[in-house]
Amino acid sequence: MLLIVGSIRFSPQNLERARPALRRLIEATRRETGCIAYNYAEDALDPGLVHIDEKWADQIAFDGHLRAPHVAEWRSVNGDFAITDRDLRIYDAGESRSL
Repeated sequence: MLLIVGSIRFSPQNLERARPALRRLIEATRRETGCIAYNYAEDALDPGLVHIDEKWADQIAFDGHLRAPHVAEWRSVNGDFAITDRDLRIYDAGESRSL
């Protein structure tokens, strides 16, 4: 399993404008084969900071995601929202267990 964890920052007004495009990206991604989880969450204490966590079955599924039409659409518009402080990390994960 692959985990992608990190954050991106928008100005608060740009985040509001980005919501429809983010919604399309998230909804389409969650339907992809191999997508276990795909979540964007706004920080409750830091307006404009969005935490991201993704879980993918394997590298093949993640590579397919990067080539998906909805990702290309997001890439074509995300510059309009002045994203800053992008910090995403990819981790290879073994088996998980409940806490």
